[in-house]
Amino acid sequence: MRGSSFTPAQKRRAAQKLTRGLRGIVLFLFITSGIINVLALTGAFYMLQIYDRALTSGSIPTLVALSILAVGLYFFQGLFDIIRSQVLVRIGARLDKRIAPSAHQVAIDMPRFGFSAAEALERGRDVDTVRSFLGSQGPISLFDLPWMPLYLIFVYFLHPLLGALTFAGAFILTVLTILTEILTRRLSGATQQTAVERNAIADSNARNAEVIKAMGMTQRVVARFSKVNSEHLRLHAKASDISGTFGAISRVLRMILQSAILGLGAYLTIRSELSAGGIIAASVIAARALAPVDSVIGNWKGIVAAREAYKRLKETVIALGELDPPMPLPPPRATLHVEKITVAAPDSGRILLTDVDFQLQAGDGLGIIGPSGGGKTTLVRALIGIWPPLRGSIRLDGAELTQWQEEVLGTHIGYLPQDVSLLEGTIEENISRFDPLSDPRATVAAARAAGVHEMIVRLPEGYRTRVGVNGAALSAGQRQRIGLARALYKDPFLVVLDEPNSNLDSEGEGALTEAIRGIRARGGIVVVVAHRPSALVALNLIAVIQQGRMTAFGPKEEIIGAREAPTSSANCARQAATARVPA
Repeated sequence: MRGSSFTPAQKRRAAQKLTRGLRGIVLFLFITSGIINVLALTGAFYMLQIYDRALTSGSIPTLVALSILAVGLYFFQGLFDIIRSQVLVRIGARLDKRIAPSAHQVAIDMPRFGFSAAEALERGRDVDTVRSFLGSQGPISLFDLPWMPLYLIFVYFLHPLLGALTFAGAFILTVLTILTEILTRRLSGATQQTAVERNAIADSNARNAEVIKAMGMTQRVVARFSKVNSEHLRLHAKASDISGTFGAISRVLRMILQSAILGLGAYLTIRSELSAGGIIAASVIAARALAPVDSVIGNWKGIVAAREAYKRLKETVIALGELDPPMPLPPPRATLHVEKITVAAPDSGRILLTDVDFQLQAGDGLGIIGPSGGGKTTLVRALIGIWPPLRGSIRLDGAELTQWQEEVLGTHIGYLPQDVSLLEGTIEENISRFDPLSDPRATVAAARAAGVHEMIVRLPEGYRTRVGVNGAALSAGQRQRIGLARALYKDPFLVVLDEPNSNLDSEGEGALTEAIRGIRARGGIVVVVAHRPSALVALNLIAVIQQGRMTAFGPKEEIIGAREAPTSSANCARQAATARVPA
């Protein structure tokens, strides 16, 4: 992902996207919390007035007036509490709406850099974690925490000894909170990592369910999942034990403190240093003063989870920070130039392709052959901009791929991967690349170019047929031919096909050959990775990739020889091994 290409100032501006427009709302919530906490003193004042004024005077009107006033203040406290809760929920929804698309964009990017699907989807879960936290008691406790001194001052004015005792209890609970943070910080990270590993295994098992069932691997893969799941549960239980233990200790200490305040208040009352109402008021306010600390400890797991999720979301926003968009360029029409590129696997850094150099003109068709694992697919990923080269450059009409905006570059490139996976939706949506302004004529034209129009219209719902999850409603051959139509949508200049005939019958291979001829005839460039020689029929150039290097490049007849169709691409590679590599 792209965060490393930004300056510190750009990273700060990108990170501010998370909190843009929230400073005023946070200030409002802080002031609202102050009002709520001031109104929370109502109970203590009510007790003082009842015991020290209404009971001593025996005045019913005074009692009624005090009670009406208390009910009114409680009503306003509840009203402000509702407002605060609703604002927090809406902040969560606003954050979700703003950040979820960016998190999903990063999730799409992550697998091509070696991350598992589970790790990628974790970014979306981070948004859910933060939103859910903002709707919980956790942030309310944090907003109440700064107002704790208000209650300590109130208790202190009732009597300094009561204030000192309450302060001591608050100090002990604060220490417990810090200990909870220290002891759970590392465990939280480890628990998160094992959760990702467990989800990655579960995702892999689900995607390979047919193989697992057919080959009797169910018990083994379940055992593998159980091992990782057990480690996750162990770490989760350990973290829960720590937070739960300190939470229980804090609750017990708070109850002890309340009793201690009652006892000390009674002692001071006996010595005529405190009124009877003061005892009740001190007990109520002391409990209210310590409640935020107790609540923070009780919600600590959620606070830590939200903090870690927010940190990852901040990285996500930085990774997608806004660089100055490149100047729009005219559509490429003339050349593809690969200039001595070296490509490494993003996840491991291992060099997979070295010093590959060639140039293609409009109308050229290049076949890439060679043994498995030689670097053919790596070259394909570099050509379409998925894996950026470590050295060298790839240029369309002289402009490097990085000089194009991603969305614009995509309109000039058609790509058919080895494993064709269609997106959930209709055939029409898949061929048109989910373009909301798609032209039905362009969709049909692409289908005709791929030789799949007749097959589509024979389906019960034609182009509106839903393909199912990963295209499961279609056969492998149908998916491959619809994927080819998608690659040809709106006549892109560069079309890259990775083993496009792996699932095709003779009719499909004939349609593929005609599609390749059509690309070349309209002045496009087509690059085909092939193991089956039938895919090379309509091409004029051949490149041989072996052990991460291009060992041959030139006209098809010179590289392969006079025979029309070698028996396999391995034969192609063996015949090409003696051919001269261009300087």
